[in-house]
Amino acid sequence: MKIHHLNCGCMCPIGGSLFDGFSRGLTAHLVCHCLLIETDRGLVLIDTGFGMQDIQSPTSRLSPFFIAFNNIQFDRKYTAIHQIQQLGFSASDVRHIVLTHLDFDHAGGLEDFPEATVHVMQAEMDAARDRHGFITSRRYRSQQWDEVKHWKFYESGGEPWFGFKAVRDLDGLPPEILLIPLVGHTRGHAGVAIDTPQGWLLHAGDAYFYRHEMDAANRRCTPGLRAYQWMMEVDRASRLLNQDRLHALSVDRAKDVNLFCSHDAIELKAFAHKPSSSHN
Repeated sequence: MKIHHLNCGCMCPIGGSLFDGFSRGLTAHLVCHCLLIETDRGLVLIDTGFGMQDIQSPTSRLSPFFIAFNNIQFDRKYTAIHQIQQLGFSASDVRHIVLTHLDFDHAGGLEDFPEATVHVMQAEMDAARDRHGFITSRRYRSQQWDEVKHWKFYESGGEPWFGFKAVRDLDGLPPEILLIPLVGHTRGHAGVAIDTPQGWLLHAGDAYFYRHEMDAANRRCTPGLRAYQWMMEVDRASRLLNQDRLHALSVDRAKDVNLFCSHDAIELKAFAHKPSSSHN
């Protein structure tokens, strides 16, 4: 199993370090941290970021509110399909896509891989189909997945994973890949855990947004990302509880589990440059 860490989106909201904690200019730098996993069953993509159709026709696919608020940078070099082709693969090599959730910045590239089976929690699709309210109607964009032909939906439960509920034996996927329900940001939000020879890797999606939220001491978040999490949450109590549980996991089981979120550029850089990022 070989794992590639990809950046499948670039968002530069006004606020600089008030969002990302490091930018010196007016705008911040947020990424869409996705994974491409080479397995003996074909390629598996964890989240997709933005897709080619988003780049080519953003206003017909995405909410003008989020285009402006996030200052999304539309460049094909950030798409998963472009990066996968640069690695020498084709769209048809991607057999499975596992989603943390269906937000516009996680599911935009689904239709770039028409033969792939898309795996997501049933509660997430239910939420995406029940689009009421200002944020909900703009975060879920059915234009991004209305041509998907193969879906697999899952319910929460199964043998626990480090005290978390887990969905094991995802249809057609290697047993090393699990869904870990982490409700709060959305109704069906989940992390994706991968068992590797170096230990577990957990893509926590949007269960947290900022690297220092997982610090052993002096946990903190930038004002901009704290406000964004508040704006996007659907269940504050569950979101905060799951953040606390992830923090405990990152501290207590640091030798067993490496975790990261979707949008922190510093985390992405660290994982992409680790020798263990290949997870051979």
